[in-house]
Amino acid sequence: MAQDVSFSVRNNNGDPMQVSAWRFDGNGRGPTVHLQAGVHADEIAGMLVLHLLMHKLEIAQALGRLNGSVTVVPQANPLGIGQFRQGRILGRFHDATGHNFNRGFDQSAAMAQPSTNVQEWQKKLVQLAAPADVMLDLHTDDEALPYLYVHRRFWPRGRELAAAMKMDVAIIWDDGGDGSFEETIIAPWLRDGVTEQRMAATLELRGQGDVSDRIAEQDAEGLYVWLCGCGVIDEVQVPADWPVEAMEMGHMETILAPQPGVLIFEKQLGDFVEEGQRFARILRRPGDPSSEVVLVAEQAGRMVTRYRDRLVPQGMVVAKFTGSRVSRNWSGGLLDPN
Repeated sequence: MAQDVSFSVRNNNGDPMQVSAWRFDGNGRGPTVHLQAGVHADEIAGMLVLHLLMHKLEIAQALGRLNGSVTVVPQANPLGIGQFRQGRILGRFHDATGHNFNRGFDQSAAMAQPSTNVQEWQKKLVQLAAPADVMLDLHTDDEALPYLYVHRRFWPRGRELAAAMKMDVAIIWDDGGDGSFEETIIAPWLRDGVTEQRMAATLELRGQGDVSDRIAEQDAEGLYVWLCGCGVIDEVQVPADWPVEAMEMGHMETILAPQPGVLIFEKQLGDFVEEGQRFARILRRPGDPSSEVVLVAEQAGRMVTRYRDRLVPQGMVVAKFTGSRVSRNWSGGLLDPN
């Protein structure tokens, strides 16, 4: 049986609320694993994936096949999950403070007494995950191909994870500086040089609307197969044979909207574009042809993400593409600074 390792935090009114978490303990011969979803509370897909994976872990535990210990937090952010405005969840930022839920974990974890409820939640979530040898953080993009976000120290080992999850792209990073959950967990590993037997990654499970039993079951099975390959579960599984394009983060091309307006994509996710080829246009004033701006690719590559809504504000990320050279707009740091 799974052990309940839930913890409580304060909501905006100071009342306690629960972060539900469960731990499946094995025989102690395998790695310790932490799996979570929904740090950005509007990114739902991973919640269903972990919900389905827990049933598979229960069976493995009952059959005595569980070597490692697996902690699962299917809905990690109770602060964001309740932030609805006019029928739409606002789960990326804390509504009361503007704090991005996946920024500043490092500062919160270092506080003896966190000042805000967001910092308290971040500190407790880090404490729950810190003992793990393996940490996977499940997210989604707006509209996207499935892709992996992984530090260079865990590549090329991360290819096996990306292949198991049938992810088309793996984005390799070196420096963050934003205090994301992944960055905070691996910081002591990097400092102490103990990454060889460990693994951490952020999994982007397509787009925010890609929530279904069929897709979630595929992803849950991919995680299960990968956990078998890591020795967490004593079961022989055939790993996926899947092409994964490894991409330096600085080679990713991020295209911003030069003006607000109606967004019309002319290319689909996964499509290859040549340098200078048009892929979308923005119509600022419908009825006025002169208000239309055509967007073209900065370099040759595949479209990995797209903006979900079809009315785009100025400065918003319209799309991201793979590339073969360092982007002229790249200045280091984050793929998504906000």
